[in-house]
Amino acid sequence: MTQPPYPPPSGPAYEQALPTCWWHPKRQTGLRCVRCERPACPDCLREASVGSQCVDCVQAGQVQDRAQRAQYRSAGYGARTVAGARVQRPIVTPVLIAVNVLVFIATVVQAQNPMDNSGAELMTQGALWPYGITFFDEWWRLVTSGFLHFGLLHIAMNMLALWVLGRDVEVLLGRGRFVAVYFLSLLGGSAAEFVFGSVGQPTVGASGAIFGLMGGVLIAVFRLKLNPTMALVTIGLNLVLTFSIPNISFLGHLGGFVVGAVAVAALVYAPAKNQLTYQVVALVVIAVALAALFLVRDLQLAGQVCSMVRSTQEIVCQDPAGLPSGA
Repeated sequence: MTQPPYPPPSGPAYEQALPTCWWHPKRQTGLRCVRCERPACPDCLREASVGSQCVDCVQAGQVQDRAQRAQYRSAGYGARTVAGARVQRPIVTPVLIAVNVLVFIATVVQAQNPMDNSGAELMTQGALWPYGITFFDEWWRLVTSGFLHFGLLHIAMNMLALWVLGRDVEVLLGRGRFVAVYFLSLLGGSAAEFVFGSVGQPTVGASGAIFGLMGGVLIAVFRLKLNPTMALVTIGLNLVLTFSIPNISFLGHLGGFVVGAVAVAALVYAPAKNQLTYQVVALVVIAVALAALFLVRDLQLAGQVCSMVRSTQEIVCQDPAGLPSGA
């Protein structure tokens, strides 16, 4: 035997029994927040995964969620790239550009000519000059040469390339790994010039590091299985410019490209288990290999000096003449 359902209660007596909205005391409502159970009118409720929550509970949940995400990221978790880096806003790239620009301004002030600053004291003391490294132990030239530029066009082209390439590579690798790849690429370009270049010809420029980033982009494209056409065209165009523009250091470009590509490959292809350990070991091995190249070449030049001593009984070391070639 089935009884018909009773109609919902209604009428003045029932309406007087309804509570009023917590935020609008003049509005009666039969609804409640599923979280705090306070009565709320439809305007003060928001749909949730289960039922509806009031505006206060929604805001409190958002604040709690943001705090949990921040704590999660600070603990080393969160979204990561194939290199194991947390996705962060690029900071190192603009800092490197600022340093290069400030150094260029200093050389322009010293030389009083933005198009020909080769006579600046910073250029003389910081350019990559193999004789200065071997004869006078000026090893800082291996690094300082990567922050010097000959002329306004030289620094403009390099900084534009650094801005375009650096931001993406920094996001992919993370700030620490990006700094390591940048300076290893810079030293790779310096190593190629020091070992295979002219011992009396000074070179300057950040192109070794930039070509290292270019090689890293190519490796990342293959690792992420993206279309490599644009990367290959960019590299080909830069190679054409390298051979067509006078006073451009091909060796510095090639050395930076190879070292940068190898370093990024070690980072993005490292096994997921103990990834950071593999990456650190790989970067250290690259750094040790570059140091070995520098030391072997230094011994070779020192041997040439000894031959000069035996034959002439003196060593004549003059400052390099001519314009520095742009790396």
